[in-house]
Amino acid sequence: MKNYLFALLVCVLANSAIAQLDTAQQIVPGRVNSRRQQQKPYVILISADGFRYDYAERYQAKHLLELSKGGISAKYLIPAFPSVTFPNHYTLVTGLYPAHHGIIANDFYDPGTESYYWHKGKSAGETQWYGGTPLWTLAEQQHMLSACFYWVGGEAREKGFGPTYFYHYNEAINMPSRLQVVKNWLDLPPERRPHLITFYFPQVDQKGHKYGPDASETIAAVRLIDSAVYAMTQLVKASRVKNVNFILVSDHGMAKIKNDSPLSIPASIDTSKFIVSGEGTILEVYAKKGQDRYINSTYRTLHKEAHNYKVYLKSNLPASKHYTAKDDRYHRIGDIVITPNYPYAFKMPQYKYIDPGAHGYDPGLVKDMNAIFYAWGPQFKKRLVIPPFENVNVYPVVAKLLGLKVTEKIDGTLAVAHKILKQ
Repeated sequence: MKNYLFALLVCVLANSAIAQLDTAQQIVPGRVNSRRQQQKPYVILISADGFRYDYAERYQAKHLLELSKGGISAKYLIPAFPSVTFPNHYTLVTGLYPAHHGIIANDFYDPGTESYYWHKGKSAGETQWYGGTPLWTLAEQQHMLSACFYWVGGEAREKGFGPTYFYHYNEAINMPSRLQVVKNWLDLPPERRPHLITFYFPQVDQKGHKYGPDASETIAAVRLIDSAVYAMTQLVKASRVKNVNFILVSDHGMAKIKNDSPLSIPASIDTSKFIVSGEGTILEVYAKKGQDRYINSTYRTLHKEAHNYKVYLKSNLPASKHYTAKDDRYHRIGDIVITPNYPYAFKMPQYKYIDPGAHGYDPGLVKDMNAIFYAWGPQFKKRLVIPPFENVNVYPVVAKLLGLKVTEKIDGTLAVAHKILKQ
């Protein structure tokens, strides 16, 4: 545990310069849309982090309700396990489960390189952590320009390609300025205009964590996003581009938890032999080099002592989670994985307290983990409500809409795309 905390401290110090906040747009020079791609539609893929499946109706997000009723809405969108931000945002743009694309948690340890991925650190922009072919890479490889106003992996260069236009993550740019950037992109000449735009809102997740999903602050954040998305649609209408399609998703939901009775990290984990990483709703336990012989005995002890949590060897996690040893392509899942029973959560040493709102639980067991999927625009069918589906299927929807050829095997299928796109 001390090793993990030390690594986090190093990340904080190493990134102190980033705190100065780089608000300038980054542009990769020399790229243009091919003539063929200039004829394609446009997609704006928006994420409202932590926007639970029932928030729009529950908190009367009138614009979102109207927009989704005029187009497509899913009963809910099913996040990948674990239902946390970074794995699911990257799943949305790769069509791969977290164990298949490598971002298995917000923060984790890589035993192979003996290094740490930290979602608030420099590693979040480092290409070597990211597998798969994200949508912007797929587009750029096929001579279609893309733009990213914050998205997990958007600062990396997967397979040598990142978005043509992007911003380093910071929260210094105000909402009207962020929205105006989208219109500015669409006002570019056809050869320089991005056909794929990804855009991220953090506010609902932030308030949901800090105050809980039922709080007035969370309701206000939902209504802020409602107004912001509507404002974006109006700015797009004012542009010269008419063939624009919107997809609004979230990465996960939010649940009220027992933050007044947190679980302690089990004392039977010997930190001279193991590294523990994770957040309150999932713990990854890694054997240090040369300590593999202690994995099974530690697992048995933890399993015997378990109270309000479940313990798994990586090899015996349920196959339905797509988070087993067989799935672990990048060898980053812990040798032992511990998941608290909802509504409990672990108190992590790097945090002073536990917030009243949390996510990360199995969405198959905790319905409040489920997310949203709304879509509208000229390529989508009208007034259609569809059953819940897994978020790995968003990628093929976007790829098909843009006429992009998917070049490698993914976990999503075209079944949802065939239901919701006009033929």
